[in-house]
Amino acid sequence: MKELLRSNDPTIIAFASALLRGEGIACFEMDVNMSVLEGSIGIMPRRLMVREDDLDEAETVMRDNEIPLGR
Repeated sequence: MKELLRSNDPTIIAFASALLRGEGIACFEMDVNMSVLEGSIGIMPRRLMVREDDLDEAETVMRDNEIPLGR
């Protein structure tokens, strides 16, 4: 798995996940538990991971929808 997106904003992660799933690209959100432990004050960014084979296509989807990758 490769990191596609890193953000402190859970709405961006949710939107990006929905876009990727709509394109048939599997994704996995990491660091969810860490962000819960820090008290939801937004210090710990969450990461959205995709398969290495899907990375180029996923980056294109993010660029087309003007979502900053934050890495």
